[in-house]
Amino acid sequence: MSENKKSVVIIGLGYVGLPLALEFSQHYCVTGFDVNSERIDDLNDFRDTTQEVSSRALKSALTSQNITFVNDETKIVGKDFYVVAVPTPVNSRFEPDLTIVEKASVLLGRVIASGSIVIFESTVYPGVTEDICIPLINKGSGLEGGVDFFYGYSPERINPGDLTSSVTTVVKVTSGCCSKSADLINELYSSIVKAGVYSAKSIKVAEAAKVFENIQRDVNIALVNEFSILCTAMGIKTSDVLDAAATKWNFMKFSPGLVGGHCIGIDPYYLIHKAKSMGHSLDIAVQARKRNESMPYYIVEQLKNKLIQMRRPINDINVLVLGYTFKENCPDIRNTKVMDIIVNLNEFTSSVAVFDPWVAESDKKHSKVNFIQDPRNQVFDAVIIAVKHQDFVEYSKNDWDEILRGNPIVFDLKESCNNVNSDFSL
Repeated sequence: MSENKKSVVIIGLGYVGLPLALEFSQHYCVTGFDVNSERIDDLNDFRDTTQEVSSRALKSALTSQNITFVNDETKIVGKDFYVVAVPTPVNSRFEPDLTIVEKASVLLGRVIASGSIVIFESTVYPGVTEDICIPLINKGSGLEGGVDFFYGYSPERINPGDLTSSVTTVVKVTSGCCSKSADLINELYSSIVKAGVYSAKSIKVAEAAKVFENIQRDVNIALVNEFSILCTAMGIKTSDVLDAAATKWNFMKFSPGLVGGHCIGIDPYYLIHKAKSMGHSLDIAVQARKRNESMPYYIVEQLKNKLIQMRRPINDINVLVLGYTFKENCPDIRNTKVMDIIVNLNEFTSSVAVFDPWVAESDKKHSKVNFIQDPRNQVFDAVIIAVKHQDFVEYSKNDWDEILRGNPIVFDLKESCNNVNSDFSL
């Protein structure tokens, strides 16, 4: 493959697509496409609201003229490679919502040319690429996948907020519709992924591998969450048990906590749906999802119990929640389980205030959450440290003294903060 002659289009410029686009731009002529015009304007002004890419990196890439960001589909017609990195959420019934990836496929049907190669990175259940997406492209383009154009699947492995495990440092699983396309896709990713590529036996294998990776983590976290509930009932600390058990050479140390985000909290539903459609069941995965979805409510119940134990009123308390994003040190609020804590608190408390320095102002405006600018010098009856942001970890004793005026009940869910005496942790 002659790198300087190849053109690559990235469709979807979120947490997955943007870092990928910048890496490819070091070798190819890249066009980043997104239907969100505000997102395109931000990127062209060197602003990434996901904070995955720095302003300096954006400016450098755009100055090199190897990359452009557009929302005009006429600018992406007839390119060599198309990489689809759009969201694949679930609906209110926890069923796969393929609307966005289907729209991307319809778009591809309007822009691809004979000889183009299409690669899907969006998380799906096995069969979506070949049974749903490619037929849509065939219909729109008048071309036949596998004959006139080629395609493959390479699951994303982006971990929001993790600047160590990046696009280039994590092994990339790839697959193609034929040996020729598989080789070309491997060559494309090999040019940017230092950790190497792994060629899956088929597209369905690659699709299944992605969802199973996250199901495995979901099940293990559910197990330790369930164990944590038992430890609390027995009056022992979960972390003490885990530290002791971790001395065994083959012990896998998972921590209890909230399971949100766009991967572990969503992807299992895709394989659960596929299994159900085939008359099979994934009972362990289903139960793991139920356990992890129940944790916000368990936490609130523990707060109620503590209030009763201390003979404090339940219906007239002010609660401060520190942290709102789905994980620490990133601005991603997608599927955050802190929201479930807040909703449950609002059912019986008089006031719930939320402080999170990582949440973008635009996200605050569009939420129904009572965000405050500074938690200091206010009096709260209870404080829940829900997210282990480094900002909170680094608070001094004086900082905490100002936040914990009035001797509130404190739930440091991850035992993350020094100078804080926690009444409950997971």
